[in-house]
Amino acid sequence: MKIKKAEYLCSNIDPKLCPKPVYPEYAFIGRSNVGKSSLINLLVNTHLAKTSKTPGKTQLINHFLIDDNWFLVDLPGYGWAKVSKQHKQRWTNMIKKYLLERENLQCVFVLIDSRIPAQRVDLEYFQWLGLLKIPFVIVFTKIDKQSKSKTLILIDNYVKTMLKTWEKVPEYFLSSTRTEAGKKELLEFIHRINEQCNEKGK
Repeated sequence: MKIKKAEYLCSNIDPKLCPKPVYPEYAFIGRSNVGKSSLINLLVNTHLAKTSKTPGKTQLINHFLIDDNWFLVDLPGYGWAKVSKQHKQRWTNMIKKYLLERENLQCVFVLIDSRIPAQRVDLEYFQWLGLLKIPFVIVFTKIDKQSKSKTLILIDNYVKTMLKTWEKVPEYFLSSTRTEAGKKELLEFIHRINEQCNEKGK
């Protein structure tokens, strides 16, 4: 799948103000500074999402309409963004409400820095999504920042850690915005789900 059109729609703090749920929707989230906005820009072939070296740049639910038939959502990151506890709690409540109430949400892409071993905050987030039966996949980012062998070792350890509490590890992808690794696979994954949604709608 190649994206031909990407349009910014709106940003807000209230899921009730999101666009009408008329198209399949995919949300991107991850710890601060994981490369979320850069990956989104790679997928849509344009500079849609704002990137920054300062953690916590994304603070709203940002909706984009892709090819007039699906929504892409850029969610605030979680983790160590240098903001007040009040702001962090507001983001947490906003994201939780969005994930639980957004009826057309098909999948959440949880981004993980491929250079960092499994962190409790990420594992707890996976557990929370699983308990609420919110579909998600994992995207390991920045694989160009280290050797392939180091990346594979880290991912293998990640899988082993998750299998201590999970019967099966969710599908995962490897990505790099510099080399464009993973772009094709992620877009094909979204395309398959869109096709399934179209079939159900007939």
